[in-house]
Amino acid sequence: PDCTLSGFAVVRCCPLAPAAAAGLPTAFAALNVNAKPFVPNVNAPVFVPSFLQASAVEMPASDGRLNARQLKCTKCVLPAPVENGSTEADMPTEEETWEQKEEPGGDEGGEDEEMMEEEEEEMPLPKVAPAPPDAPKKEHVNVVFIGHVDAGKSTIGGQIMYLTGMVDKRTLEKYEREAKEKNRETWYLSWALDTNQEERDKGKTVEVGRAYFETEKKHFTILDAPGHKSFVPNMIGGASQADLAVLVISARKGEFETGFEKGGQTREHAMLAKTAGVKHLIVLINKMDDPTVNWSLERYEECKEKLVPFLKKVGFNPKKDIHFMPCSGLTGANLKDPVPECPWYTGLPFIAHLDSLPNFTRSSDGPVRLPIVDKYKDMGTVILGKLESGSISKAQQLVMMPNRHTVEVLSLLSDDVETDDASPGENLKLRLKGIEEEEILPGFILCSPDNLCHSGRTFDAQIVIIEHKSIICPGYNAVLHIHTCIEEVQITALICLVDKKTGEKSKTRPRFVKQDQVCIARLRAAGVICLETFKDFPQMGRFTLRDEGKTIAIGKVLKLVPEKD
Repeated sequence: PDCTLSGFAVVRCCPLAPAAAAGLPTAFAALNVNAKPFVPNVNAPVFVPSFLQASAVEMPASDGRLNARQLKCTKCVLPAPVENGSTEADMPTEEETWEQKEEPGGDEGGEDEEMMEEEEEEMPLPKVAPAPPDAPKKEHVNVVFIGHVDAGKSTIGGQIMYLTGMVDKRTLEKYEREAKEKNRETWYLSWALDTNQEERDKGKTVEVGRAYFETEKKHFTILDAPGHKSFVPNMIGGASQADLAVLVISARKGEFETGFEKGGQTREHAMLAKTAGVKHLIVLINKMDDPTVNWSLERYEECKEKLVPFLKKVGFNPKKDIHFMPCSGLTGANLKDPVPECPWYTGLPFIAHLDSLPNFTRSSDGPVRLPIVDKYKDMGTVILGKLESGSISKAQQLVMMPNRHTVEVLSLLSDDVETDDASPGENLKLRLKGIEEEEILPGFILCSPDNLCHSGRTFDAQIVIIEHKSIICPGYNAVLHIHTCIEEVQITALICLVDKKTGEKSKTRPRFVKQDQVCIARLRAAGVICLETFKDFPQMGRFTLRDEGKTIAIGKVLKLVPEKD
């Protein structure tokens, strides 16, 4: 009874010998009444001291409970004789207890260690190394992915990031494991862009996802727009930052028809992209590997024939502005490498085609115009937006319109890489001094102090009524989307009708306008907004009018009407 727990001596002198003979752990547990059970931190990496590695195998087993004497460091304390004649050297050591903890659960420790490594890997470090100062700057191109729900926009975006080395294989394997647990195996690629939990659970993109990748000649920013009709305002915000749109179409039987017929988002998205100023459109016919399609040329041509007349009507030139290509987002076929199953397609794969596009003409001499997409607090006030015109450098003084706040640029990040100056077309994060985050709203504009952006409430615009069941009269209210700004407007007067073919204006004022008519109208916004005429700044003079969740009209600003005193 008065023996000390140490080695196998217990069995000889302890009244609980039969229990011990049946199994040492039972006897240990019975004897060691006062010792608190030791609960290891399972997330900690396994620590094996070098001087114990050789002898670890020969040590006797214990059930993972340690008492105070066992916790003594064997390196510091020499083995001393104990009451019942055994030495401390015979006692189970801390290291061996760890092994015991691992054995019953199989491979748990290894998995925890792996998870830790993966968590460490996911630190948001900029993947693009800053180029050497003398290297020529790559052209920045903003690509927005648009199309109907479930066409595969986020999956293609995730696949491109993997193929260009922006997401490593281990991260994707982790997403695949997590997606399998939720019975969503085919969604794992989209998780590279759909980062919040709601998007992953529902499989729907809600906010515009951002990512970037580089090719030999260009630096691309991916803007992954939501396809669901409830989130069209977010999609407009994404399209307003883009230079190039990729319309993703599902070739699967039934899915193409659903997306393209009335009520589907394919038509509306193509039209909104054109209104937002996207000149070039790549149509990716996705899911070509589906069993219902099987890389069939007939199905590809069928989709193409239905799309071309509509895209022509929206304003794209089929010969110059549109490029069709087949692909599979899930397998990555025809995104980076050509596909053997598809001998009839002779063009370049998607990434190579993007790289071969001609450069966009941008003037860095113009006045600074940066419409704000989003803002947040992070050691000061940070804003996000695409620089439409002019160039911005560190420590530059700018003015925030329409509030006329003077601000200073503390730091500049272009696609998460810090830089000293930025040119038009780049997606930027600016840290500003001299303004609070609460004083900024999306739709505000950063301008040069010597050339301020126009702001006001009343303007004249040419409007094309696209889809509206009844007539539109003065007094009609709708929601205006112009660059990154969303504001309620009222049509206060109809000035004249415009003939679609000849462009002639009617002599008399119309009393109403209806679907497919073009008119010039005066609009008044509920609050002061920043805008420019289409002639001066096309990107900031185009707008969309929406009502009851539908796009009813597109238009361009002709002139700004000064406010009456």
